[in-house]
Amino acid sequence: MQAFSMTDIGRHRKMNQDYVYISQRPVGNLPNLFIVADGMGGHNAGEYASRHTVNTIVSSAAISAHTQPAAILGEAIKAANQELIRQAALDRSMWGMGTTVVAAVVFDGRLHVANVGDSRLYIVNDRIIQITKDHSYVEEMVRRGEIAREDAREHPDKNIITRAVGAVEGIEVDFFEEDILFGDEILLCSDGLTNMIEDEQIRRIIKAQEDISQQADKLIETANENGGKDNITVVIIDPFFEE
Repeated sequence: MQAFSMTDIGRHRKMNQDYVYISQRPVGNLPNLFIVADGMGGHNAGEYASRHTVNTIVSSAAISAHTQPAAILGEAIKAANQELIRQAALDRSMWGMGTTVVAAVVFDGRLHVANVGDSRLYIVNDRIIQITKDHSYVEEMVRRGEIAREDAREHPDKNIITRAVGAVEGIEVDFFEEDILFGDEILLCSDGLTNMIEDEQIRRIIKAQEDISQQADKLIETANENGGKDNITVVIIDPFFEE
Protein backbone atom coordinates (compact mmCIF):
# COMPACT_ATOMS: atom_id res chain seq x y z
CA MET A 1 0.00 0.00 0.00
CA GLN A 2 1.03 3.59 -0.65
CA ALA A 3 -0.72 6.75 0.56
CA PHE A 4 -0.16 10.48 0.22
CA SER A 5 -1.95 13.54 1.61
CA MET A 6 -1.88 17.23 0.74
CA THR A 7 -3.80 20.26 1.98
CA ASP A 8 -3.86 23.81 0.65
CA ILE A 9 -5.44 27.03 1.89
CA GLY A 10 -6.82 27.89 -1.57
CA ARG A 11 -6.94 31.36 -3.06
CA HIS A 12 -9.67 33.07 -1.01
CA ARG A 13 -9.49 31.82 2.59
CA LYS A 14 -7.37 33.43 5.31
CA MET A 15 -7.09 30.19 7.29
CA ASN A 16 -6.98 26.51 6.45
CA GLN A 17 -9.79 24.85 8.42
CA ASP A 18 -9.25 21.44 6.79
CA TYR A 19 -7.32 18.78 8.70
CA VAL A 20 -5.89 15.52 7.43
CA TYR A 21 -4.45 12.36 8.97
CA ILE A 22 -2.93 9.27 7.39
CA SER A 23 -1.38 6.19 8.99
CA GLN A 24 -0.40 3.09 7.06
CA ARG A 25 0.51 1.47 10.37
CA PRO A 26 -2.01 0.06 12.86
CA VAL A 27 -4.03 2.41 15.04
CA GLY A 28 -5.27 0.18 17.84
CA ASN A 29 -7.19 -2.65 16.19
CA LEU A 30 -7.34 -0.83 12.85
CA PRO A 31 -4.64 -1.89 10.37
CA ASN A 32 -4.45 1.67 8.96
CA LEU A 33 -6.45 4.89 9.09
CA PHE A 34 -7.10 7.82 6.74
CA ILE A 35 -9.16 10.90 7.68
CA VAL A 36 -10.19 14.22 6.10
CA ALA A 37 -12.13 16.83 8.10
CA ASP A 38 -13.43 20.22 6.92
CA GLY A 39 -14.18 22.57 9.81
CA MET A 40 -16.67 25.40 10.04
CA GLY A 41 -17.10 28.22 12.53
CA GLY A 42 -15.98 31.78 13.13
CA HIS A 43 -12.45 32.89 14.04
CA ASN A 44 -10.41 29.75 14.75
CA ALA A 45 -13.37 27.56 15.73
CA GLY A 46 -13.49 25.69 12.42
CA GLU A 47 -9.79 24.93 12.56
CA TYR A 48 -10.18 23.73 16.14
CA ALA A 49 -13.21 21.59 15.26
CA SER A 50 -11.50 19.72 12.42
CA ARG A 51 -8.18 19.26 14.22
CA HIS A 52 -9.73 18.23 17.54
CA THR A 53 -12.14 15.85 15.82
CA VAL A 54 -9.37 14.07 13.94
CA ASN A 55 -7.18 13.85 17.04
CA THR A 56 -10.07 12.49 19.11
CA ILE A 57 -10.92 9.89 16.46
CA VAL A 58 -7.29 8.71 16.38
CA SER A 59 -6.92 8.57 20.18
CA SER A 60 -10.28 6.81 20.59
CA ALA A 61 -9.49 4.25 17.88
CA ALA A 62 -6.13 3.55 19.47
CA ILE A 63 -7.73 2.30 22.70
CA SER A 64 -10.98 0.83 21.36
CA ALA A 65 -11.79 -2.74 22.37
CA HIS A 66 -13.87 -3.23 19.22
CA THR A 67 -12.44 -5.26 16.35
CA GLN A 68 -14.69 -4.21 13.45
CA PRO A 69 -13.77 -0.97 11.62
CA ALA A 70 -17.35 0.35 11.59
CA ALA A 71 -17.71 -0.10 15.34
CA ILE A 72 -14.34 1.53 16.02
CA LEU A 73 -14.97 4.49 13.73
CA GLY A 74 -18.54 4.99 14.92
CA GLU A 75 -17.48 5.04 18.55
CA ALA A 76 -14.61 7.42 17.77
CA ILE A 77 -16.71 9.89 15.76
CA LYS A 78 -19.36 9.96 18.47
CA ALA A 79 -16.65 10.65 21.07
CA ALA A 80 -15.40 13.55 18.93
CA ASN A 81 -18.94 14.88 18.64
CA GLN A 82 -19.33 14.93 22.42
CA GLU A 83 -15.96 16.67 22.81
CA LEU A 84 -16.93 19.49 20.43
CA ILE A 85 -20.31 19.99 22.11
CA ARG A 86 -18.62 20.09 25.52
CA GLN A 87 -16.00 22.58 24.36
CA ALA A 88 -18.60 24.83 22.72
CA ALA A 89 -20.54 24.93 25.99
CA LEU A 90 -17.41 26.10 27.84
CA ASP A 91 -16.22 28.70 25.34
CA ARG A 92 -18.60 31.20 23.72
CA SER A 93 -16.15 31.79 20.84
CA MET A 94 -16.61 28.15 19.85
CA TRP A 95 -20.43 28.28 19.61
CA GLY A 96 -21.69 26.99 16.28
CA MET A 97 -18.49 25.18 15.37
CA GLY A 98 -18.58 21.84 13.60
CA THR A 99 -16.80 19.77 11.04
CA THR A 100 -17.35 17.22 8.33
CA VAL A 101 -15.38 14.00 8.54
CA VAL A 102 -14.69 11.13 6.19
CA ALA A 103 -12.58 8.23 7.44
CA ALA A 104 -11.38 5.08 5.71
CA VAL A 105 -9.71 1.79 6.58
CA VAL A 106 -8.36 -0.76 4.09
CA PHE A 107 -8.56 -4.30 5.44
CA ASP A 108 -8.37 -7.70 3.78
CA GLY A 109 -9.27 -6.48 0.29
CA ARG A 110 -12.16 -4.34 1.47
CA LEU A 111 -12.64 -0.65 2.05
CA HIS A 112 -14.44 0.48 5.22
CA VAL A 113 -15.73 4.06 5.26
CA ALA A 114 -17.48 6.35 7.73
CA ASN A 115 -18.69 9.86 6.96
CA VAL A 116 -20.59 12.83 8.31
CA GLY A 117 -21.11 15.91 6.12
CA ASP A 118 -20.05 16.53 2.54
CA SER A 119 -16.39 15.58 2.43
CA ARG A 120 -16.18 12.64 0.07
CA LEU A 121 -14.56 9.32 -0.71
CA TYR A 122 -14.24 8.03 -4.26
CA ILE A 123 -12.95 4.84 -5.84
CA VAL A 124 -11.12 5.70 -9.07
CA ASN A 125 -10.18 3.33 -11.87
CA ASP A 126 -11.61 3.22 -15.41
CA ARG A 127 -14.48 5.18 -13.89
CA ILE A 128 -14.93 7.29 -10.76
CA ILE A 129 -17.50 6.23 -8.16
CA GLN A 130 -18.53 8.39 -5.21
CA ILE A 131 -18.94 5.97 -2.29
CA THR A 132 -20.08 8.46 0.36
CA LYS A 133 -23.33 10.39 0.15
CA ASP A 134 -23.30 14.12 0.90
CA HIS A 135 -25.24 15.29 3.92
CA SER A 136 -26.23 18.57 2.37
CA TYR A 137 -29.40 20.55 1.69
CA VAL A 138 -28.90 20.46 -2.07
CA GLU A 139 -28.16 16.73 -2.12
CA GLU A 140 -31.41 16.11 -0.27
CA MET A 141 -33.23 18.18 -2.91
CA VAL A 142 -31.65 16.00 -5.62
CA ARG A 143 -32.71 12.81 -3.82
CA ARG A 144 -36.28 14.09 -3.56
CA GLY A 145 -36.30 14.94 -7.27
CA GLU A 146 -36.75 18.68 -6.66
CA ILE A 147 -33.70 19.65 -8.73
CA ALA A 148 -31.61 17.85 -11.34
CA ARG A 149 -28.16 16.65 -10.31
CA GLU A 150 -26.55 18.73 -13.04
CA ASP A 151 -28.11 21.85 -11.48
CA ALA A 152 -26.88 21.06 -7.96
CA ARG A 153 -23.30 22.13 -8.66
CA GLU A 154 -24.25 25.78 -9.14
CA HIS A 155 -27.10 25.96 -6.62
CA PRO A 156 -26.75 28.97 -4.25
CA ASP A 157 -27.38 26.76 -1.18
CA LYS A 158 -24.92 24.05 -2.16
CA ASN A 159 -22.67 24.71 0.87
CA ILE A 160 -25.41 24.18 3.48
CA ILE A 161 -24.72 20.85 5.19
CA THR A 162 -27.38 18.95 7.10
CA ARG A 163 -25.12 16.85 9.31
CA ALA A 164 -21.85 17.77 11.05
CA VAL A 165 -19.71 16.59 13.94
CA GLY A 166 -20.40 18.98 16.85
CA ALA A 167 -23.81 20.09 15.63
CA VAL A 168 -26.19 17.98 17.71
CA GLU A 169 -26.26 15.25 20.34
CA GLY A 170 -26.86 11.76 19.01
CA ILE A 171 -24.96 12.23 15.77
CA GLU A 172 -25.79 9.84 12.92
CA VAL A 173 -22.82 8.37 11.05
CA ASP A 174 -23.04 6.69 7.65
CA PHE A 175 -20.98 3.55 6.97
CA PHE A 176 -20.01 1.89 3.70
CA GLU A 177 -18.11 -1.25 2.71
CA GLU A 178 -16.74 -1.88 -0.75
CA ASP A 179 -14.54 -4.51 -2.39
CA ILE A 180 -11.29 -3.13 -3.76
CA LEU A 181 -10.32 -4.36 -7.21
CA PHE A 182 -6.86 -4.39 -8.77
CA GLY A 183 -6.09 -0.96 -10.22
CA ASP A 184 -8.43 0.91 -7.90
CA GLU A 185 -7.20 4.05 -6.20
CA ILE A 186 -9.01 5.64 -3.26
CA LEU A 187 -9.54 9.40 -2.95
CA LEU A 188 -10.68 11.21 0.18
CA CYS A 189 -11.23 14.95 -0.20
CA SER A 190 -12.89 18.07 1.14
CA ASP A 191 -15.43 19.98 -0.94
CA GLY A 192 -12.77 22.53 -1.82
CA LEU A 193 -11.74 20.00 -4.45
CA THR A 194 -15.11 18.75 -5.66
CA ASN A 195 -16.64 22.23 -5.91
CA MET A 196 -13.85 23.27 -8.27
CA ILE A 197 -13.36 20.10 -10.36
CA GLU A 198 -16.01 17.80 -11.80
CA ASP A 199 -15.74 14.09 -11.07
CA GLU A 200 -14.67 12.97 -14.53
CA GLN A 201 -11.90 15.57 -14.62
CA ILE A 202 -10.72 14.30 -11.23
CA ARG A 203 -10.52 10.81 -12.70
CA ARG A 204 -8.60 11.99 -15.76
CA ILE A 205 -6.08 13.90 -13.63
CA ILE A 206 -5.48 10.87 -11.41
CA LYS A 207 -5.07 8.49 -14.34
CA ALA A 208 -2.71 10.86 -16.16
CA GLN A 209 -0.17 10.92 -13.33
CA GLU A 210 1.62 7.73 -12.31
CA ASP A 211 2.83 8.85 -8.89
CA ILE A 212 0.21 9.56 -6.21
CA SER A 213 2.09 12.62 -4.96
CA GLN A 214 1.93 14.06 -8.48
CA GLN A 215 -1.78 13.19 -8.64
CA ALA A 216 -2.45 15.09 -5.40
CA ASP A 217 -0.39 18.07 -6.49
CA LYS A 218 -2.14 18.29 -9.86
CA LEU A 219 -5.59 18.03 -8.27
CA ILE A 220 -4.87 20.92 -5.92
CA GLU A 221 -3.20 22.96 -8.66
CA THR A 222 -6.26 22.50 -10.90
CA ALA A 223 -8.72 23.37 -8.12
CA ASN A 224 -6.81 26.61 -7.52
CA GLU A 225 -6.68 27.37 -11.24
CA ASN A 226 -10.47 26.92 -11.33
CA GLY A 227 -10.95 29.46 -8.56
CA GLY A 228 -9.63 27.95 -5.33
CA LYS A 229 -12.64 29.28 -3.41
CA ASP A 230 -12.09 27.09 -0.36
CA ASN A 231 -9.43 25.06 1.42
CA ILE A 232 -8.50 21.96 -0.58
CA THR A 233 -7.48 18.64 0.94
CA VAL A 234 -6.85 15.29 -0.71
CA VAL A 235 -5.72 11.84 0.39
CA ILE A 236 -4.85 9.33 -2.32
CA ILE A 237 -4.36 5.65 -1.51
CA ASP A 238 -2.97 3.01 -3.86
CA PRO A 239 -3.86 -0.20 -2.00
CA PHE A 240 -1.96 -2.46 -4.41
CA PHE A 241 1.33 -0.57 -4.53
CA GLU A 242 4.42 -2.72 -3.91
CA GLU A 243 7.94 -1.43 -3.37
